[in-house]
Amino acid sequence: MRRNGFTLVELMVVITLMALLAGAVMLSFGDLRGGAAEVAGPFAARLAAARDEAIVSGAPVSGWITASGYGFERYRGGRWEPLTDKPFAGANWNSGTRVVVVSNSAARARVRFDNLGLPDAPLNVRLERNGRSSNVMVVANGDVNVE
Repeated sequence: MRRNGFTLVELMVVITLMALLAGAVMLSFGDLRGGAAEVAGPFAARLAAARDEAIVSGAPVSGWITASGYGFERYRGGRWEPLTDKPFAGANWNSGTRVVVVSNSAARARVRFDNLGLPDAPLNVRLERNGRSSNVMVVANGDVNVE
């Protein structure tokens, strides 16, 4: 018997592979509309890195947040020194981002991590962009969450 075309199993394998590749491509693009999650993710990752740096270095590390951007400092020699190395270099918020510090009413909010990675106080920062919002929270045990 002569065989023309593909079997059902072969077609299913090809369709499955195409679906997996399409999913990988879509995940690599992220949020194409430029919502708040695009800004919140990197900010939360840098806060978590600051917490880890405080633990590893054994010195307090703080992150500060303003309406225009954020940055990080380390307590050394009796004073706060700016951290300029990646990933701690200061950054400005993306254009169109509105920042609301929910848990701190100061113009320049700050969270300080001690050498155990514990914050001095919980922090909740709401980022709004293109009609969407995300919350970046530092909870009492030092975890950094994005909602």
